[in-house]
Amino acid sequence: MCTTCGCSKGAGTVITDPETGERIETPAEGESGAVREPGSWRQVAGGAAGVSVAAHLHARAHRHVHAAHVHAHDGHVHRHENEHEAAIAAAIHGTTITLEQDVLAKNQLLAEHNRGWLASRHITALNLVSSPGAGKTTLLERTIRDLQDLQSVRTIQVIEGDQATLNDAERIRATGCRVVQINTGTGCHLDAGMVSRALAQLDPPSHAWLMIENVGNLVCPALFDLGEQAKVVILSVTEGEDKPLKYPHMFRASRLMLLSKIDLLPHLRFDVARCIAYARQVNPSIEVLQVSAQTGEGMKAWYAWLEAAAMAEAGEMVR
Repeated sequence: MCTTCGCSKGAGTVITDPETGERIETPAEGESGAVREPGSWRQVAGGAAGVSVAAHLHARAHRHVHAAHVHAHDGHVHRHENEHEAAIAAAIHGTTITLEQDVLAKNQLLAEHNRGWLASRHITALNLVSSPGAGKTTLLERTIRDLQDLQSVRTIQVIEGDQATLNDAERIRATGCRVVQINTGTGCHLDAGMVSRALAQLDPPSHAWLMIENVGNLVCPALFDLGEQAKVVILSVTEGEDKPLKYPHMFRASRLMLLSKIDLLPHLRFDVARCIAYARQVNPSIEVLQVSAQTGEGMKAWYAWLEAAAMAEAGEMVR
């Protein structure tokens, strides 16, 4: 995950409202350091690290193991370099696991705050996840326009996540939908802190659907709860039917799989039944819908699923 691969190192986030041009910039460190409450902000545990994580962990591990790997033999001092390096690696590995747990625990705290705030407004929030190019934005464009035509009583508002550009936010804005863009820099996923700040800017109305389009990535977004009601994984038929086996954590974390671009099936070698079987192999309870945002095939079933999710959210609030 990101705390070990360093993909978000040095990356600040920028939240942009394309309608007003307002930008909120956040420093790279302490990305999840704020909790949104209705009408206010307050800081929770966080703070910038003054040195790189890798350098800090190596220095700390080195101090712990150095003495254990130098000893005297027949009057000569011997250093066991391989053992020394192995011990350092083991110490770093243990410290990294602790760091990962701390990062996820902090994110979970922020996610619960987001969830509570959304529930207080009866907002149904969905976290849309996929590989790059699976068709998330096109699906959202079609969904927004169709539901507008059907005069749905619920509005849709969108949080867009990408490393750079406002391209997708501008596409969503062209539908007449309210949207804010989160640019993560080198970060490979959204986290609950970013979404919390975006919610402050978006301020969605009660009883809305909130669609959070995550950064295109089937790995790290599986680990980060944003406060959503459910993750929806979008898998296009151009990607290959074995994706659920290759990225099991994402499909295990998702409530629904949308198999997209099915209008292309006549031109591809893609086994739909096998793909669904693989998805249910890693997540027996996952729901599956087949859709085409180009032709509209299967989209009514997707809209029915959205309405059922919103009604389920309302039922939870009543209880």
